[in-house]
Amino acid sequence: MVMAETLTKKTETKDRASRPPRRGGGGGGGGHRGHKGPRGPRGGRDREESDLIDKLVHINRVAKVVKGGRRFSFAALVVVGDGSGRVGFGTGKAREVPEAIRKATEKAKKTMVRVPLRDGRTLHHDVTGRFGAGRVVLRSAPPGTGIIAGGPMRAVFETMGVQDVVAKSIGAANPHNMIKATFDALGNCDSPRSVASRRGKKVSEVVSRRGAAQPAQAAQTVKTAKTVQE
Repeated sequence: MVMAETLTKKTETKDRASRPPRRGGGGGGGGHRGHKGPRGPRGGRDREESDLIDKLVHINRVAKVVKGGRRFSFAALVVVGDGSGRVGFGTGKAREVPEAIRKATEKAKKTMVRVPLRDGRTLHHDVTGRFGAGRVVLRSAPPGTGIIAGGPMRAVFETMGVQDVVAKSIGAANPHNMIKATFDALGNCDSPRSVASRRGKKVSEVVSRRGAAQPAQAAQTVKTAKTVQE
């Protein structure tokens, strides 16, 4: 009987020795699991998103009639920019106001576009934009003019980093149409470098022609600004 027990123990020892080792090492409880380094791109993206400026343009309460009564929800319109020429807008709808704003902000971050600015303060040239019944006119302005724009358009320029601009809404006063018309106008903005490359000319030629017409344009801009303020 003693010999049988000895043979049984030897067999168990051989079986344990022949088993493959466990993953992650022996007594470490998983070895090096969980020791991952920080992700560089994601950290940079978080820092970039923290530098963004967001403004709530409009919030609307929507009622849906159901069997038991009316069910209310909120629709938010948000503009997001980095203050250096990048800007975007988004809409969000939810049962609570904070959730609607969060959805609109996330959508605005995904639809950001870059607009070329002159000296980082104003537009390169005058542009017009249209969406639906909304129509806007944007004019570049000399230093010291400030942001002469109303309502939704002011939020776009402040988040984009524009310091001098004259804007006028000629069509509908719907905030959604005004924002989309403003972005349609900003999409038509070109820098002298892009215009020169498209026309096969030098940048100095394009800038010199613009400089010759700049005094008359500045006088017209100041006159327009006074008319808008009145």
